[in-house]
Amino acid sequence: MNHRFVVTGGPGGGKTTILSALAERGYSCVPESARKIIKERLAARLSPRPDPVSFAQEILSSDIEKYQDVTTCAHAMFFDRGVLDALYMLDAENALARDEIANYVQKFPYNSVVFLLPPWKEIYDTDSERDQTFEESIEVFEGMKRWYAQWGYETLEVPRGNINERVSFILQSIYTT
Repeated sequence: MNHRFVVTGGPGGGKTTILSALAERGYSCVPESARKIIKERLAARLSPRPDPVSFAQEILSSDIEKYQDVTTCAHAMFFDRGVLDALYMLDAENALARDEIANYVQKFPYNSVVFLLPPWKEIYDTDSERDQTFEESIEVFEGMKRWYAQWGYETLEVPRGNINERVSFILQSIYTT
């Protein structure tokens, strides 16, 4: 069984909060690459993001490195987004051919169940690393849902609720899969 689980969705759906709660419960979690890249660019007094293709390529490179850093994964490990998220961004810009994308998808597999966090207006907020609108969050969510399904993943939508309910849903799902 592949123990690498992706938690994805649009910006502001609660991914980071859920991953923090999973980490507090002793699970290994891999942080999102985009936030780190944006923070580094802002610290260097650059725009938050370079052009979309360069940004997606930088995220892809970082996500691949993070994936490869996990040499063995005998227990559930959670990724705040995955390699496929960066591939989605590159596909949207027509920056990779389908066979290249398929090669990456095959080379960097995750568990077949992907946790998808829906947009949630009540918790949505912008910050220095998240400048997308709520409407853009909805678009990304819908895109991720289609994208992961297209590559053979089952997207499991995490219901809205308090953090303990959401984490319990994820943990119950992985132990009954």
